[in-house]
Amino acid sequence: MEIKVEQGDITKLAVEAIVNPANSEGEMGGGVAAVIKKKGGKKIEEEAMARAPVAIGEAIITTAGKLPCNYVIHAPTMVVPAQRTTLEKIKQATQAALKVANDYGIKSLAMPGMGTGTGRVPLHEAARAMIEVIKNFPSQSVQELVLIDKKVAMVIAWKQALQNQPTER
Repeated sequence: MEIKVEQGDITKLAVEAIVNPANSEGEMGGGVAAVIKKKGGKKIEEEAMARAPVAIGEAIITTAGKLPCNYVIHAPTMVVPAQRTTLEKIKQATQAALKVANDYGIKSLAMPGMGTGTGRVPLHEAARAMIEVIKNFPSQSVQELVLIDKKVAMVIAWKQALQNQPTER
């Protein structure tokens, strides 16, 4: 899987699917989720909430409304909205998002910093946790993964984590 790191707006990418670092209730009121709902439409949130609750370590896929991608993969990093999250939950959410993308045959996927906004995990710690999971994920379908965030510091954290993370598979 080719990994690209970019600064920018995940909602503008024309990839097959984007990841929403969600909560278990499917509510899209803050952070990246709120931007996805604002630009893609309320239908995305309605679909996610209809499938709730989604446990940490699980993920669901919905349509993408008016976004240029085809799907949104909702991977909870917290149980309730605005809750502080942990590195373990970030790892579980990252793994769950990749698994759903793989299960649905998604070839191009974009993922923001998981748990770094509303979840309040330090960027460099979240980046290391995400990269550890990504590097060790046995992807059969995802060929391109774009790690994208509006924060320059997140982009730098991913690049540093990629340089320091050996591939185990």
